[in-house]
Amino acid sequence: MSDKQNSQATITDVPGLERRFLEVLDETIRDDIARGDYYGANVIVARHGRIALRGTYGRSDIDTDRPTAGDNIYRVLSMSKGFTNALVLRALSEGKLMLSTRVVDLIPEFFGPEPFRAARKDRINVAHLLTHRAGMPATPNPGLGPEQFAVLADVIAALGTVDVVHEPGTNLNYSPAINHALLGEMVRRAYGAESFRELAHEKVFAPIGMTHTRFGLSPAWKNRAVPLKVIVANDSWLDPDDIECLNEVIDRPDAEMPWVGAVSTIDDVFAFTEMLRNRGRTSGGEQLIGESVLDFATTNQTGDDINDLYGMVAAARRWDPPPGNMGLGMALAGTGTHARFFGPFVSPRTFGSYGAGSSLLWVDPVSDVSFCFLSSGVMDEGDNVARFQKLSSITASAVRSP
Repeated sequence: MSDKQNSQATITDVPGLERRFLEVLDETIRDDIARGDYYGANVIVARHGRIALRGTYGRSDIDTDRPTAGDNIYRVLSMSKGFTNALVLRALSEGKLMLSTRVVDLIPEFFGPEPFRAARKDRINVAHLLTHRAGMPATPNPGLGPEQFAVLADVIAALGTVDVVHEPGTNLNYSPAINHALLGEMVRRAYGAESFRELAHEKVFAPIGMTHTRFGLSPAWKNRAVPLKVIVANDSWLDPDDIECLNEVIDRPDAEMPWVGAVSTIDDVFAFTEMLRNRGRTSGGEQLIGESVLDFATTNQTGDDINDLYGMVAAARRWDPPPGNMGLGMALAGTGTHARFFGPFVSPRTFGSYGAGSSLLWVDPVSDVSFCFLSSGVMDEGDNVARFQKLSSITASAVRSP
C-alpha cells in the first residue's frame, strides 16, 4: 500500500476556515510523504477549538513499514521544553518562582567546586533561562553524555562544572539542553517535589487531561511508540547519533529530561495547545496559568536579537537572518519576510513550541486557529523550517471572515 493510500484525513466545515485550503494542506502533506520528505504524521488544525482537519498519514516506523495510527506515541524532542515552560509559568503564577529568581537561590551547587570558575553564574535567573539568554554553552549534552541523560540529579551535579560563555542577558543562543535542565530542577525544588516527572504530571498533564503524555516512555506504550530516525542531515548542527541515541534514553521509564524527554500523542498535544489558546484555562475550567503571566510570556522579550542557532541554519541556506522573537520560553512569529516555522501570514503574536526536525504546535491569538503536527522521520533543521513555513502558510491562508 502506498503512503497516499495509507493516509486518512477528515475535513469538517468550520466557520472562518476555507475548506479548499484545508484540502490543499491535506494534499501537500500526502505529496511530501510520497516524495520521502518525511515518513508520516498526525495533524490537527482547529479554529475556536473546533477541529477542521484531522489527518493520519504515511508510516510511523519506516523499518517495519508500520502505518501511522492516530494514537501513536511520539518522542517529541524539544516540544518537551514547551511542557516544562508550562510548569514554570504555573510556578510563576503561584509565586513559587519569580523571573528574578537566580539558579543559585535554589541550586547552590550550580556554583561548582571552583569559585574562580563560577564568574557570572550567580547572575543567571529564570528570565535568562526562559529567553535563552543565560550565557551557558549551546550544547545538546548538559555536562554529561547521552548514556547519563536520564537522571536529572546527575545532570544537575555535572552542570556545577560547566562554565558560562556569555554575559547573562546579552546573547540569544538557543539552548538545546542546559537551560531547561536547570529550569526543571528549579521548579522541582520550588514545589518541594520528589521528582520532576511526577510534578509535571500533577501540575500540567493531569489537569489538562493529557493521559498519554509523560517524561520517559511507559513500557505499556512501547508498541505504539514512533522511533526517532534521522532522514538526512545536510547542514544540521546535530549528527544523527545525537538524536537517534535518545530512543534508548527516553525509553527508560525513570527518565526525566525536562528539555527533550517527553512523549505524547496528537490528541494530548492538541489538548495542551487548547489550554494555551484558552489563555491558560483547561477544558475542565481550571486556570492553570495566570492570564497576565501567559500574556507576558507570549510577548517578545528579546527585541531584534538574532537567535544564534537559527541564524546559523539561515546562513547555510542563504536565507535572511531571523530575529529570535522569544517570549518566556515561547517562540513567536513576529513580522518580516524571513523564513520561520509559523510562516509570514499568521499574526505577529502567534506563539508555539517545536521539536528538532519533527514536531510543531502553534496558536494564533488573532484568528483563534491552532495547529498541531507530529511527524515520523527527523528532518534536517533547514528542511524542517521550510516544511513548516509551507504548511503554516497554507493553514493561515484558510482563515477567512465567518
